[in-house]
Amino acid sequence: MFTELMPLLLKRRLLLTVSLVEGDTIRVTVVPQKASDTDDNSLTTPLAITGTAEELDRDLPRQLVEFTGAHLQLQTTLAAAKAEMDAAAKAARDEARKKTSKPSSTASPTMPATPAATPVPREPEAPSLFTQQVSSETTTTEEEEGGEAS
Repeated sequence: MFTELMPLLLKRRLLLTVSLVEGDTIRVTVVPQKASDTDDNSLTTPLAITGTAEELDRDLPRQLVEFTGAHLQLQTTLAAAKAEMDAAAKAARDEARKKTSKPSSTASPTMPATPAATPVPREPEAPSLFTQQVSSETTTTEEEEGGEAS
């Protein structure tokens, strides 16, 4: 049993719990502990196996080999992914630094001054429906009345 756990023990501490569940049923729990504060929580997923003493004697070593292999593979995969992300972030920072430190070579050449635009004459605005307008008939009528009085 401990031979199967040795590769995992080389990487981190393990908490091993053996308890009697009921009658002749035993539960063995293996809980990997975090090696550092930056470890992913998935690396601390426990393994719990329940069975009789005979079943555990027969199956526990095989289960521990599978658990240890899966755990080490997960740890390797997470480390590789973290290294790739760190490399990509470093490359992005370097690229951004290059862009900001180098003057822009694609600046547009100096354009000659353009003559001032001549104002475009505006068409007269349409009268509003709400403005009062003096109609030409009213003005004509007033002039005729004024002419008669003289």
